[in-house]
Amino acid sequence: MDDLNGKLAVITGGSSGIGLATAQILAQNGCNVIIMARRPEQLKTARELIKTKTVRLDQKIFRLSIDVTNFQAVQKAFKKIEEKIGIPDILINSAGATRPGLFTELELEQFQSLMEINYFGTLYPIKAVLPGMIQRGSGHITVISSIAGFAGIYGYSAYGASKFAVVGLADVLRVELKPNNISISLVFPPDTNTPQLEGEEQYKPSLTKALSESNTKVIEPEIVAIQIVNAIRKKKYLVLPPGETRLLYGMLSVLGLWRYPIMDMFLADAERKLNRKNKKTK
Repeated sequence: MDDLNGKLAVITGGSSGIGLATAQILAQNGCNVIIMARRPEQLKTARELIKTKTVRLDQKIFRLSIDVTNFQAVQKAFKKIEEKIGIPDILINSAGATRPGLFTELELEQFQSLMEINYFGTLYPIKAVLPGMIQRGSGHITVISSIAGFAGIYGYSAYGASKFAVVGLADVLRVELKPNNISISLVFPPDTNTPQLEGEEQYKPSLTKALSESNTKVIEPEIVAIQIVNAIRKKKYLVLPPGETRLLYGMLSVLGLWRYPIMDMFLADAERKLNRKNKKTK
């Protein structure tokens, strides 16, 4: 998909963060863009921003207020898109949520909610768009996971489980959809400067905060968005933004069974730093 000009891209979670940043870059490349999210006012503001990035007078930028955890609503929305505009060439699943907390303190509802949004909120749009892509014989689907989707991060039992599930789905789709000329990208963003990251800070256990401060550098959503768009162009499966994500993924993949001692080492280091910090404040 070297030439993105004129392609139709649908982005869930497109009103903020990585989704919005990706929508702007796609608009700059001549794509027609449809952003989906729950909040109408935020969608309206996002659409106006994306419109400023267009390069053609006939470019279409639309917004749809939708809850991606409702399959009937998602299916209805994609049917409407196909009837009025056409079959999407690109689907980017950026809708998501997180809720840090210790496993013993999180409510079951929080596990269910994150699975609904992060996993089923990814599965439903794919289910809805695939028949059209298969009929046409082409398409690209981007799935967004997280560092917590390949490494067990302290304090992210609910979020990590949902993002591991997304990885399993993407791995299977990658091989199943090859005969249909439909490519998949799987993205592992690190901590990214988004409203979601800001919102989760209040819920992080102290050791989780220490771990983040020790090993993670926050990057801007535009950096991830550029990687996503490049992967669409090249039909690249694995998308690892530069920095800690790439280093950690490579380390854990190459060292195999040593991945768990390595994660324990990072955690122990964070624990030591937290203890020193607590001693200084006493």
